[in-house]
Amino acid sequence: MRLEEMTSDEFADFVDRLTVVVLPIGAVEEHGWHLPLNTDTIQPEKIAWDVEKILEKDNYKVLIAPTLNYGNCRTTANFPGTISITPDSLRSVVRDILTEFMRHGLKNIVVLSGHAGGNHMAALRMAAEDALKNGNARIMVLSDYDIAYRHLGEEVPKDDGHGGMLETSRVMAIRPDLVKLERSQGESHPELPPYRILKNPERYFTKGYRGYPDMANEELGRKMNRMIAEELAKLIEEMIDEELVR
Repeated sequence: MRLEEMTSDEFADFVDRLTVVVLPIGAVEEHGWHLPLNTDTIQPEKIAWDVEKILEKDNYKVLIAPTLNYGNCRTTANFPGTISITPDSLRSVVRDILTEFMRHGLKNIVVLSGHAGGNHMAALRMAAEDALKNGNARIMVLSDYDIAYRHLGEEVPKDDGHGGMLETSRVMAIRPDLVKLERSQGESHPELPPYRILKNPERYFTKGYRGYPDMANEELGRKMNRMIAEELAKLIEEMIDEELVR
């Protein structure tokens, strides 16, 4: 169910201690010349929808919350089109949303981010920690790439990353109309100076992506999206079942 499409009384009737709510977190971020700025929004929304379908077949109640379409983007901040908010802003907004979920009786919450930047994910985790200080719930915070990157080296090179073969394949499987593979500039392996805090990281990250987008294919994208959704659904089932045995 889409939370924002429900009426107030429908929401009240739907929510109980076993209902799970998924909050997709996106970003407006550069991904090379071949992928759209909403790449990190398209992916978690797709996974959330697929997880909903999987869990509803097993009679779990799932709410998909409206996507938060902005995140903190550090390495790509100076590229045209990237719209980054501060970690503090992200933390505050997500904390407030999670607190409101709990106020309405939602006890199983998944924060699913399509962007996996270090500061971004840290802000999301801190938001969950903040919310739990004033309420009780089971909150899961992850990026879909926490699952996806465990499979690098099987069909995808281990040095693939942002905007590369895997990410391009996943977007091709969701919104092929937005992928401009002919504009890819070939493989890219930028090396940022270790441990440095850089004011202008784009000097080292010149193509705006890492990996092999030219190797992307829709079949791989469908396979990876399906695998991510299935693994996440299992994790959510385990979280809900924990509440059942209490």
